[in-house]
Amino acid sequence: MSQSASGAETAAGDGPSAPAILAADGLSLVYPTRRGAITALEDLALSIGRGEFYSLIGPSGCGKSSLLKVAAGLLPQTAGTIVLGGTPVTGPRREVGVVFQRPTLFPWKTVMDNVLLPAETLGLDMAAAKARAAELVNLVGLEKFAGNYPSELSGGMQQRVGIARALVHDPEVLLMDEPFAALDALTREHMMIELQDIWMTTGKSVLFITHSIPEAVFLSDRVAVMSARPGRIIREHDVALGRPRDLATMGDAGFNDLCGELRGELQIDL
Repeated sequence: MSQSASGAETAAGDGPSAPAILAADGLSLVYPTRRGAITALEDLALSIGRGEFYSLIGPSGCGKSSLLKVAAGLLPQTAGTIVLGGTPVTGPRREVGVVFQRPTLFPWKTVMDNVLLPAETLGLDMAAAKARAAELVNLVGLEKFAGNYPSELSGGMQQRVGIARALVHDPEVLLMDEPFAALDALTREHMMIELQDIWMTTGKSVLFITHSIPEAVFLSDRVAVMSARPGRIIREHDVALGRPRDLATMGDAGFNDLCGELRGELQIDL
């Protein structure tokens, strides 16, 4: 194990000190195609602690999004195990909330109605769900826009609706697949601050996928590096930066040292 100014480098699969909420071991995923099988993930291991913010970075096509879909129960693995809260993942689970790159809001529904969709789908008590949705809309700073339609919102505001929707049924784990990729640089930085605040307020466990190294370091307790396809986690880094973090954190020497280290690791594996 090597120590840097920003944190500690650990072997993949060492896992967090806190009890794991999401864990995978020997995980593989093979896609059948007309031109033969494509192995997206191979012998992948990870362990995410309760309340931990854990980010994945890696080359394009390395299987990051495939891993998230397996964790969400949207794709069955080919081999190995993936366990959520001690129970194998065999399909979509109420304990999981998912935020994709685009929020895919229903244009004919208001902000509040879009947030309430999972509660309706799961058949939850709607009085309690409406109270929680109102709290979440306030938490993401959209209380003045609860009656607006998606077309009346900016891209960043729409993504905030997507985050509130993913939390309305009170999941244990939040899975996020490049949620800020389509946003401009300034909005993206603002959303990083917003997401940190939401995570610190709710205490959810987060698996976050991004192509942005600074974004991963800013948000995370740990950052994992994935290899080129077939994807596996080859290295994990603890992020030893205090919280809450602000934009000045990105000027911190430890922050920049870790970003440089991660960038070098990705270049080696390309």
